[in-house]
Amino acid sequence: MSYDLAVWEGDRPTNDKAAGKAFSDLYDRYLEGEAKEPPAERITAYVAALLGRWCDITETEDETPPWSVGPLIDGASDPLVYFGLAWDRAEEASTFAAAVADSMGLICFDVQQDRLIP
Repeated sequence: MSYDLAVWEGDRPTNDKAAGKAFSDLYDRYLEGEAKEPPAERITAYVAALLGRWCDITETEDETPPWSVGPLIDGASDPLVYFGLAWDRAEEASTFAAAVADSMGLICFDVQQDRLIP
């Protein structure tokens, strides 16, 4: 089990309920089907920023990155990236992930709590 976050490009939803609907729509459109799109430039840059802090889980045996699956970029399609964090690292990693998303003008959504962060 993992702690999941979603980050996407677009206008910031007005509230958590609207964000949940936006996430669901994006997930269905970009990740549910078999024909995923290449990640958008800002999403690729976002994933690179995360991997600049912690390596991909597929790249190490010495270090324990917070990601629950990898390669991390595999959870990206066009304007959306959806990824899981290990529960024991979720607080630290989600705080960092949300701060990076905010600095890049992206939306960060906590899937477990069905809410926007920050």
